[in-house]
Amino acid sequence: MSRSPKTHPSFNYKLLLLGVFLAFVVLFVLRSSFSSSSDSSENTSTISPEVPLFSRSAKDSSSSSTNCSPSSTTGCSKIPSSLAQTIIHYTTSTITPQQTLKEISVTAKILDKKSPCNFLVFGLGHDSLMWSALNHGGRTIFLEEDESWIEQIRRRFPTLESYHVTYNSKVNEADNLMDVGQGPECTAVGSDIKYSMCQLALKGLPSQVYDMKWDLIMVDAPTGYHDQAPGRMSAIYTAGMIARNKEEGETTHVFVHDVNRVVEDKFSMSFLCKGYMQKQEGRLRHFTIPSHMDGSSRPFCPE
Repeated sequence: MSRSPKTHPSFNYKLLLLGVFLAFVVLFVLRSSFSSSSDSSENTSTISPEVPLFSRSAKDSSSSSTNCSPSSTTGCSKIPSSLAQTIIHYTTSTITPQQTLKEISVTAKILDKKSPCNFLVFGLGHDSLMWSALNHGGRTIFLEEDESWIEQIRRRFPTLESYHVTYNSKVNEADNLMDVGQGPECTAVGSDIKYSMCQLALKGLPSQVYDMKWDLIMVDAPTGYHDQAPGRMSAIYTAGMIARNKEEGETTHVFVHDVNRVVEDKFSMSFLCKGYMQKQEGRLRHFTIPSHMDGSSRPFCPE
């Protein structure tokens, strides 16, 4: 999850990104205003793959309009302050998230279906406020390696929940860790990851990470673009094991960014499994990992 822009964002890109937020806010307001009547409506709108993210037809929008005059008895829903802050931030900022609009849309579509939910993000960056807003009403936790960066973000956006994490690995150890990860101590499912014997397991994360049941996990950190950087080997492995150890019958959506790099490519395919991959959009991969706690002796990766 990068903290400084690599290129100057184009005007069109900012308009598209702002459009996503504005559409989300409209959808949130409409849902909040009519949650009591949506179940009985005969014209419930749906989102199809051919329809742009969060969009609604003119007919749906007009039929769902709300009379917000002082004499109205139906009432109105005010935009939450956190969403208002997000819109203002991204409208006025000269820095945009490093993920492209198409990459962001992959996760945003899942959040549209699952939120409010529990969303764990490895990394704290320019897109963090966006992810928290898209999961409005849910719990979004960010794990970050740089303590000074956490303090900067907390001063600007105190509502974001973030924790410092220490990584003991290096990118130049990736080949050895890949071999270690194939051993029985790393492929065994069911044991508490805090006490795992696998060298890849992150055992020093905040207790909230182990105690929560996560619906979505995004791996966009730690730093991984040079040999002495921590690399995302352990983050990817741990995300996969959190998903496998989830209660019977539940599936976890796991996203990995920067899969154009060797570590992210190989470790996501090995520990999140090619057979669980749903989609790749640009540098982002989306996996859906089922619970392995149903007693069916499910293999680590599907055949």
